[in-house]
Amino acid sequence: MTYEEFISDVVRGVEALGAAIMVIGGVGALLVAAVAVIRKDPRHRAYNDLRRNLGRAILLGLEVLIIGDIVRTIIVDPTIESVAVLGLIVIIRIVLSFSLEIEIDGTTPWSRWRHEHPTDE
Repeated sequence: MTYEEFISDVVRGVEALGAAIMVIGGVGALLVAAVAVIRKDPRHRAYNDLRRNLGRAILLGLEVLIIGDIVRTIIVDPTIESVAVLGLIVIIRIVLSFSLEIEIDGTTPWSRWRHEHPTDE
């Protein structure tokens, strides 16, 4: 086994981990929501918790997938074209992550502190 083959296998493992995080996190979020509905929690709260937990699972999975993309591009296929593709993938995933984070928290990351520490005016 060559170094490139080993790294390719590692990248596939990282990608599988990222996908598993999203699948297991999604199933876990659905189970938590189902328990909330069975316990007769308010439907809007169960729905909001489901969306938040699904979003978190997707965010974490995307972050792990980005690691795999970076390693593949740097070590396995370091060409200008692969770097350009990596840049595009990272930009798309950043936009997805950013929009998911806003969806989960209901605010932009840079204004979150205003909601956590309101002024006494």
